[in-house]
Amino acid sequence: MRTIYLVLVLLLTFNLVSAQEKSYEADWQSLRSHETPEWFQDAKFGIYCHWGPYSVPAYENEWYSHWMYTSPDNPEHKKGKRFYEHHVKTYGPLNEFGYKDFIPMFKAEKFDAAEWADLFEKAGAKFAGPVSEHADGFAMWDSKLTRWNSKNMGPKRDIMGELSKEIRKRDMKFIATYHRQWLFGWYPTWDESTDAADPKYADLYGPKLKKGDFQYPFSTKEIDEGSERYYPVGDKKFNEEWLDRLKEIVDNYSPDLVWFDNKVDVIDEAYRKEFLSYYYNHGVKNNQEVVATYKFYDFAKGTAVLDVERARMSEMKDFPWLTDDSIDWKAWSDISDPDYKSTNRIIDFLVDVVSKNGCLLLNITPKADGEIPAPVQERLLEIGEWLRQNGEAIYDARPWEVYGEGSAKVTEGHLSERKNPDNTSDDIRFTVKGDALYAIQLDWPESSETVIRTLGTERGLLKKEIKSIELLGTSKKLEFAKKSDGLHISLPKNPVGKHAFVFKINL
Repeated sequence: MRTIYLVLVLLLTFNLVSAQEKSYEADWQSLRSHETPEWFQDAKFGIYCHWGPYSVPAYENEWYSHWMYTSPDNPEHKKGKRFYEHHVKTYGPLNEFGYKDFIPMFKAEKFDAAEWADLFEKAGAKFAGPVSEHADGFAMWDSKLTRWNSKNMGPKRDIMGELSKEIRKRDMKFIATYHRQWLFGWYPTWDESTDAADPKYADLYGPKLKKGDFQYPFSTKEIDEGSERYYPVGDKKFNEEWLDRLKEIVDNYSPDLVWFDNKVDVIDEAYRKEFLSYYYNHGVKNNQEVVATYKFYDFAKGTAVLDVERARMSEMKDFPWLTDDSIDWKAWSDISDPDYKSTNRIIDFLVDVVSKNGCLLLNITPKADGEIPAPVQERLLEIGEWLRQNGEAIYDARPWEVYGEGSAKVTEGHLSERKNPDNTSDDIRFTVKGDALYAIQLDWPESSETVIRTLGTERGLLKKEIKSIELLGTSKKLEFAKKSDGLHISLPKNPVGKHAFVFKINL
């Protein structure tokens, strides 16, 4: 018994020392020592949702809460005119019906966290969660820091709390996404003709600014050219509120991943560093491997995972990265006339991203009442069906020597995904796991064989002998011949499945 006691004491001491050794200071050098956990690199596919009071008008996009205020006195009126006119015609003048008045209409009466989590699991997601707070300033959790929260108003439910429990029950990681930094200048708090200037609602609409102080949207030209700062900085109060709400989210829900929209450098650098150290140390304290993401220059390189929006990389990267994109080409929230992407497009996108060492966070668009639209559900279930058959080439896999081959050229850059063409059978992507190399063909070829040119003897990339090749979804071994111009694989008469086709090459 004494021996067991001594062992326990030594283990406890070791754990305490380890925890102390792993503590993170609020400086970039210390934060760079945080390593991206394996679970994230294994997971590959996650789901989140833009859902809040902006879902009620369901008009054009999730920027409604901003554009509705572009009255004729607003410098942005030309850009937001149709939103303003639609709002006034439908709901009335901005001093009589402001954004705050959508909150009681956001009832979420059909919201069922268990049903949502079931759908995410069936879709094959390994991490999932809601937008915790969008640019509108409305918190989707039971907050003690603001009256404008989903437990106190609207649904009168702790959306994040319910989802975190149900998502984790299904062995998925829980994520929180955070956009509050956009609130700085989101509403025209200078415009006395609107409720946004009313001091009674300053705790929702944000800091008082002067006319012309702030304009949206921003050009990405400065960003792409490497500008280190492209937004003005919020005041101390705004900085503190930004950080305090994040700490409340971390303390209450211990998210496995905290995702940030861009424009975080509205926040003073000291607060950004303090958040990362607080979050990483919270993970250490709870023996939880956590991930934070950032865009552009919002965090120092190497301190968190880089995320690109509606975009992908043109080449394979030697670091894990993330892309976030919406299931709807036009919007991130539910709208009356959506343009949903096809299942095939999303699967090809996922495969391309994974082959380049990335992960995909797919946004979906619930209705204001909490119902997930049928076309969205259909696509998620189809993705899940594909992953059940082919997931071994995705989950836990890693990039190979090269990401792939084919004629499709990827355009990089913020919001660039529209510029990327659909893939064809000419496009093949590679992943590897153990002794298996996976060649994923993004469409079914018209001929009776497929030729993977990268694997020809002329290239010399395939160092091991091929034992056998199979097409996932079938048990039959395929005939093949390794020639100088490529690996020739004889195909079955009919395709197996509807989307990307995975050849498992056993080495």
